[in-house]
Amino acid sequence: MGASLQIIKPVTMGRSGGLIICLLILSTDVVAGILGIEAEIAQNKGKHLRVFLLECKEPVHQAYNLGLAAAVLLAFAHAIANVLGGCMCICSRDEFLRSSANKQMAAGTLILSWIIVIVGFAMLIIGAISNAKSRVSCSLLHHHFLSIGGILCFVHGLFCVSYYVSADAAKRE
Repeated sequence: MGASLQIIKPVTMGRSGGLIICLLILSTDVVAGILGIEAEIAQNKGKHLRVFLLECKEPVHQAYNLGLAAAVLLAFAHAIANVLGGCMCICSRDEFLRSSANKQMAAGTLILSWIIVIVGFAMLIIGAISNAKSRVSCSLLHHHFLSIGGILCFVHGLFCVSYYVSADAAKRE
C-alpha cells in the first residue's frame, strides 16, 4: 500500500505544479487586461474637445502608467508560457500531419498566442505612448488602443494556457 502511494504522489504534484503555472499565466493576463481597460477609462477622463470628426485630447499620465504596466505584464505572461511550455517545433506540413493531436494543438495555439501578443502588445504600447506626450494631440478618430489591447490580454491568457497544457501533454507522450 505504501509503495502505491509513493507512485501516485509525484504524479499529483506534477499536475498541481502545472495547475499553478496555468493559474499564474491566466492571472497575469487577467491583471494585464484589467490594467489596459483601466488605462482606457483614465484616458477618457482626460480633457477632450470634439469638433465634427476631429478630436483633440490632452494626455493622461495615469493612462500612460497603466498601459505600460499592462504591456509589461502581457509580455511577462507570454514569456512564462513559452519558457515553461517549451518549444513545439513543427517544420513542415507533413510533420504536422504525422504528429499527435496534442503536438498539433500546441503548435496551433503557440502560433495564435504569438499573433495575439504582438497585436495586443503593440496596441497597449501605442495607447500608452499617446498619453506620454506633454501636449495636446488631435486626430480624426478616437482609437480605443488601450481597451482593445486589454481585451486581447484576456484572449492571450486563454491561448497561452491552452498552449501550456497541450505542450505539457505532448511532452508526456
